[in-house]
Amino acid sequence: MNGLKISEIAEKSHVNIETVRYYEKRQLIPEPPRTEAGYRIFSLEDVDRIKFIKRSQELGFTLNEIKKLISITDNETQFDSEEVFQFATQKINEIEAQIKDLEKIKVVLQDLSAQCAGTGSSQCGCPIIKSLTGGDNNG
Repeated sequence: MNGLKISEIAEKSHVNIETVRYYEKRQLIPEPPRTEAGYRIFSLEDVDRIKFIKRSQELGFTLNEIKKLISITDNETQFDSEEVFQFATQKINEIEAQIKDLEKIKVVLQDLSAQCAGTGSSQCGCPIIKSLTGGDNNG
């Protein structure tokens, strides 16, 4: 039986062996055939799939979202690009909301940092620590 062992697919995909096993367990890659000795035998298509998963993660997609993307694109005849477009648009909206939330957090931290001298002992009442412990309602 020709194919790639798990160590080979991991190397070609630039992931570790545990990642390959995890993707198989999560059904992100198909369960590969096994040799008589029980070794998994992967294909070059599996390498491409893992690279697709990693690129999707880099774009902020969760594994559940990637699984949905895979199910959309796994239709060998054709897939609905409108569905993929809507999927990407939804992700863009989520990212924009996260950016707004992060900007709010940044402003609060900047305000707290501006109030903190950064010197002295903890007895001086650091405004950052006070805020985190609920002693100040700036955030």
